[in-house]
Amino acid sequence: MEIINCLESSAFRKNTTHLIRHNVLRSVRTSAKPVYRTRNVFSANSVRSDFNIFSFIQNLRGQIGVAGKRIKIASRFAWLVPVFVLCAASPFFVSKFISFSESFAKNINLNPVSMEEFQALDNAMSEFAFDRSSYFDSEGNIFSEDGIKLETNSVLLKQPVVFQNYTVKPGDTISGISSRFGLSNISTLIAINNIGNVRSIYAGQKLSVPSVDGLVHLVLKNETLDSISKKYSVSVSDLLDINDLSSENLQEEQKIFIPGARLDSNSLRKAMGELFANPLKIRYRLTSRFGSRADPFTGVASHHTGIDMACPTGTPIYASMSGKIAYTGFSSVFGNYVIINHYDGYQTLYAHMSKIIAKKGDVVSQGTRIGLVGNTGYSTGPHLHFTVYKNSKLVDPLTVLK
Repeated sequence: MEIINCLESSAFRKNTTHLIRHNVLRSVRTSAKPVYRTRNVFSANSVRSDFNIFSFIQNLRGQIGVAGKRIKIASRFAWLVPVFVLCAASPFFVSKFISFSESFAKNINLNPVSMEEFQALDNAMSEFAFDRSSYFDSEGNIFSEDGIKLETNSVLLKQPVVFQNYTVKPGDTISGISSRFGLSNISTLIAINNIGNVRSIYAGQKLSVPSVDGLVHLVLKNETLDSISKKYSVSVSDLLDINDLSSENLQEEQKIFIPGARLDSNSLRKAMGELFANPLKIRYRLTSRFGSRADPFTGVASHHTGIDMACPTGTPIYASMSGKIAYTGFSSVFGNYVIINHYDGYQTLYAHMSKIIAKKGDVVSQGTRIGLVGNTGYSTGPHLHFTVYKNSKLVDPLTVLK
């Protein structure tokens, strides 16, 4: 009985365990999701079915429309572009074209200045003098190369004057022609030939050359030989001899040669073109004269080689007299400078320019613009330093300016 009960109990346990396992497996199968294995398959038919030409065009039109709207919005502000460009460029144009004031006591940093630079510019000025074989003074008297003043042969003053014709050759000068014919003063050729400006003489021109120095006087109404004698400080007998006159009776508008007479200083300077024009055409302030002065930086006594003409930067500078540009350049002393050769050994220097306009070798007339006033080099403010040389010697510019 006990055995049966034990078997029954063991069978019961087996059945119970079997039922529990069955129910657990069933519940697991029912709760788990099914898993499928698939393969990725690319189908051309599916692609063709997705692409539509009409939808593509419609999409493209939409994109074009959006871009057009953006361009339209941007065009509303297009006017700002030139405004920005103008604002960016305005400082350049303002500094380039609008004059601005500067202090005449402006401090500047200077490099050490050597005497060699002064000497170099002096040599540059003297190197370009004309016709060193002979020259003349302010009264027209001709001097030889050795500095000896030429004299007229006194014997010729007692003989009738004789005139010769001479054809001007290339390279001829007034002093050269005069000395070749034994004349001692250039005013003789100028007066006899009515030369208003010696620079107008050209190769091939015919000149009348007298055998002795003097001028031709045109007799006025009621004028006598005695009055003419007193006017020119020449004896009546000399006037009779040199003009080969048999009597003292004169006719109105008769030409009388006056031996030894010469042009006055102003007439001579005018004919020689030596009435220098002012290199500035606006009002300026004369801040320093020619001669001794205190150095503007060191206060040490020094010799000022020209005159200083203070005016705003950018003021045009003009050639004081006709000539040829000999030098243009820069020096720590004179800054930007120009040197011009003029007739018969005259030269002019224009210094401290802000800009040089003329070029070396240019032939300029009186009044030609050669540069602009500046403050370059050894300078305390914007001004023109103007120097005049005559045969390599300094001349006070105020004595030759008009």
